[in-house]
Amino acid sequence: MRTDSWIDNPCPIARTMAVLGQRWAVLIIREALLGRSRFSEFKERLGIASDVLSTRLSELVDAGILQVVDYQEPGDRTRSRYLLTEAGHDLIPVLAAIGQWGHRHLAREHSSAYRFVEAETGESVAIGFRRRDGSKVPTGAVSLVAPGA
Repeated sequence: MRTDSWIDNPCPIARTMAVLGQRWAVLIIREALLGRSRFSEFKERLGIASDVLSTRLSELVDAGILQVVDYQEPGDRTRSRYLLTEAGHDLIPVLAAIGQWGHRHLAREHSSAYRFVEAETGESVAIGFRRRDGSKVPTGAVSLVAPGA
């Protein structure tokens, strides 16, 4: 995890970025959401160096986003899998919002087909703001306010 003051910052966005702002962190979480859980799977899918992957996995475990679960294949040594915790699953809307923004503002001809869908129906879903009564609020009508403002 970062050693600078972000992790102790009063701003929850800054504290979150102390964890998610590390290179590879969000992509490791994406792969975990896709069902990857083994060190070798993350390494192969991301093309990340082993030492960097090891560090990032440790940071995500320390942050409570992943948990280590040991397993053993018959005749093999004990190995570790990395599974999303409740806090990790709570990042689904964050990654969905990042992906939604990327599809809209950084569109590419050969863009990934990754998308978030409703599990039961397979229909695509989108992230948005809602009032307490459930009605939609356009993104342009939402403001971030500072404490005491």
